[in-house]
Amino acid sequence: MSKGAEEAKRLLEEADELFSAQEVRAAVQRMAGEITGRLKDEFPVVLSVMGGAAVFTGQLLPQLPFALEFGAIEVTRYNNDIQGREITWRLAPRDNVRDRVVLVIDDILDEGITLAAIHKRLRGMGARQVYSAVFADKDIGRPKPVAADFIGIKVPNRYVFGFGMDAYGLWRNLPAIYALKN
Repeated sequence: MSKGAEEAKRLLEEADELFSAQEVRAAVQRMAGEITGRLKDEFPVVLSVMGGAAVFTGQLLPQLPFALEFGAIEVTRYNNDIQGREITWRLAPRDNVRDRVVLVIDDILDEGITLAAIHKRLRGMGARQVYSAVFADKDIGRPKPVAADFIGIKVPNRYVFGFGMDAYGLWRNLPAIYALKN
């Protein structure tokens, strides 16, 4: 086993499981019902925030039984680190959002800085309404600049990973949610 693989294995072994794979699946199913109830008649543009939301989006989209237009955006503050920095747009929204309802799908609402920047950009591009669906909403103990319309789970103020969220670029592929030791 390579040194990188050994370090990744140790990181997971030392982490705390917060939500099982079954709890994750149930949260996605519940969210799909909530989103369908609100957006089924809107023909929304659905934008997945890459790469963290890839796993969540892949589980959620097949459970949305209505017409939608799908796309991706990529904006980051982390770059495989655990400390957020300045916002970097790697893949900007297309102009198909003008006068449309847009649903942004993201993995986690942490401090809300990235999601607030996405909302601002989409509104500036003429989106009629912007909704957001985040799999995890972190309790940071203070107000955030934006709130999600659809939330899968609430997580404590710890560094969480799994189900699309990474720790040092690792373990996005896990079906459950874990937290690094404090």
